[in-house]
Amino acid sequence: MRGILRSPDFRRLWLADGLSQVGNRIDFLVIPLLATTTLAASVAEVSLLRTLSTLPYLLLGLQAGAWCDRMRNRPVLITADLARAALIGSVPLAALFGSLTLGHLYVVVLLAGGFTVFFNVAHQTYLPNLVERGELPAANARLQTNLSVAAIAGPGLGGLIVQVIGSAGAMAVDALTYLWSAAWLHRIRTPEARPEPAERNLRREIAEGLRMVLRHPILRAITVHSAVSSLFQSMFMAVSVVFMVRDLRLTPFMIGLIGTLSLTGALLGSAVARRLGARFGAARALFIGGAVYSVSFLPNAFATPGWGLAWYIAGGIASSFGIIVLGVFTVSFRQAITPHELLGRVSSVSQTVVFGVAPLGSLLGGFIAELTTTRVTLYVCGVGILAASVILVASPLRRMRDLPLAEGTVKND
Repeated sequence: MRGILRSPDFRRLWLADGLSQVGNRIDFLVIPLLATTTLAASVAEVSLLRTLSTLPYLLLGLQAGAWCDRMRNRPVLITADLARAALIGSVPLAALFGSLTLGHLYVVVLLAGGFTVFFNVAHQTYLPNLVERGELPAANARLQTNLSVAAIAGPGLGGLIVQVIGSAGAMAVDALTYLWSAAWLHRIRTPEARPEPAERNLRREIAEGLRMVLRHPILRAITVHSAVSSLFQSMFMAVSVVFMVRDLRLTPFMIGLIGTLSLTGALLGSAVARRLGARFGAARALFIGGAVYSVSFLPNAFATPGWGLAWYIAGGIASSFGIIVLGVFTVSFRQAITPHELLGRVSSVSQTVVFGVAPLGSLLGGFIAELTTTRVTLYVCGVGILAASVILVASPLRRMRDLPLAEGTVKND
């Protein structure tokens, strides 16, 4: 995987992505902490912050894909980073002058979430401009490593910064990560062709992206599998903390420690994904990641206090490993299959569906837990994610080994 980093421009994209991922993870911890400690926000008010941060995927996801297909993507990435730096930077400034309010935070997370949507869509659309088709798995594995490292280091780093300079100071540092990301993106030298002028019709353009996903059997399979998995995974996340506190009787420190241990599976997945693709082929590596992911949530329901925690830790390590490997190759297949002029819209369809079902999954998880127990809810999540694997098994991927060689062709066994 070191080979892909020999490309100077991919290395700059990789560094920019890593900085943005760390910034996102610091946001995830520090903004609710700031609302809770400095502004004395209630649980409902803090929950609204979470909702507003993901709401832009439902409001803008499909439109963002169409807009990103109309323009060069590097300026979109730089603009999104600069805008998020300004928005996040406004928080410590307001705190410094004693004018910070909860309404200010709501506006910041909503607008920053919107620019994050554009960044994520443009990011996946831009990558094939920098690397060859055969290098996509290695490149995506490197980018998934950023996600894993940020997930593990971001909360701890954010907590340390808060401890040293306070929540408002941590937001200032967070703003700097976005500025640094924009600086690396600005240094990319690979020319990016401007999309050919065409008659613009937003509804028609969005429909073209939707048709591409619905009509292509592989794109349809990986999108539906991601959506169903997201539904059950959101159910799990909605009740997991309650399960750990009430059923497993864990302290906050132990909950954090188990979360960190679980994410080591993501680092392992990032490290071996490219090797799995080289050894078995991209399609089979996708199935390996999918297989590990599909069985990884059931062990959580078996967890008990004491040594029974090993079930929960094992499930967490396996699920984070499977998520990363599965993510590397589903994104690689999407980028290899989709015509470049549709890639923004196809990527946005996937992200909109996955993030769109998450609130429904959270509500459904809480409803089932109220009717039964949290442990029963975990069983439902485990069985649901296992059943979702049938979607991949029934797709044309089972007859493939590698990424498509060209539009409409595949290398078979």
